[in-house]
Amino acid sequence: MTHKLPDLFEFSDGSRVRTPDDWRRRRTELLELLQEFEYGHMPPPAPVEGELLMRNFAGEYKARQFQYRLSVGHSQPGGQRPVSFILDVFVPEGPGIEGPFPVVVDGDACWPILSGEIAREVVGRGYALAWFNRLEVATDNKATGRQHGIFDLYPGGDYGTLAAWAWAYSRAIDFLLTLPFVRADQIIATGASRGGKTALLAGALDERIALTAPNDSGCCGAGCFRFLGPQSETLQEMIDHAGFWLSPRLREFLGREHELPFDQHALKAAVAPRLLVTTEALGDLYANGPGTWLTHAAAREAYRFLGVEDRIGIVYREGRHAHLLADWQALLDFADLHFRRRPAPRRFDLCPFKDLPQARDWSAPT
Repeated sequence: MTHKLPDLFEFSDGSRVRTPDDWRRRRTELLELLQEFEYGHMPPPAPVEGELLMRNFAGEYKARQFQYRLSVGHSQPGGQRPVSFILDVFVPEGPGIEGPFPVVVDGDACWPILSGEIAREVVGRGYALAWFNRLEVATDNKATGRQHGIFDLYPGGDYGTLAAWAWAYSRAIDFLLTLPFVRADQIIATGASRGGKTALLAGALDERIALTAPNDSGCCGAGCFRFLGPQSETLQEMIDHAGFWLSPRLREFLGREHELPFDQHALKAAVAPRLLVTTEALGDLYANGPGTWLTHAAAREAYRFLGVEDRIGIVYREGRHAHLLADWQALLDFADLHFRRRPAPRRFDLCPFKDLPQARDWSAPT
């Protein structure tokens, strides 16, 4: 059975969103609900220090390469040490190329998915690329769960690993904003799969992120709890294999996901009025492509209400679960369209599915 999505424009007290100021208050309410029941509350900001480890010219990318070690937070009396992770930054370099540059931040350095082909595409399009290994901040291990790294620095919180990784995006941005070649108003956050879930959460919470671009993020990402396509991952499956990613409270809704006071359209809508583009693979059934379209269409109502409907997009491609060059090209086309006013060689609103519920009717303002 398909249940209606919670109304984005109804406050918890039953009153309605009528104005953009109302929407800002409603966004705050939605983010609190999402943190309370799904992700936990992100740890607080902390001071970031960067140590330059390496600088050279990466000829194959036509870029300057910088490698930094970021140390976040102070040593604690109990012996906890600052969280530390490596940030690699590639900056366009060549005759007539001048910064500052938009920067794409990606926490997926733990996977060998950022090929030289992709790096060349990003830098060649005039974007800096910053990537880090989110596992240096919080491990991805069911046995250890909420232990080590950030969980030693900030013990006792209700946050799961996705929130910890999203926190790392924000700390990387803290540091990037100190670099002269970074455009502060054109920061992009992306990631694939669990990294896509993380990037979407980071983009919803951190308003310095101008463009959020999750890829194949599925359950607890861009997918939908209330509508599952064939072979889509369920919340039960998610919690069984990776419950430590999430707030413990989400278990309360197993088997009654329709009682959640939100669905993932709320997370997407919380990005508004900033830019959001979702990239998906039609062959990735587990990531719930039809449900991802529904959350997109429902979140689009918030963008429409704010008069910026063109700032949200979605692109489906043929193929498997992966963050491919085609996905990056779609991201960069969307960024070029909005940052540089370059016409895009594609549309960002084509639905490849038939006979879906009418998401607009579920959550449009009245």
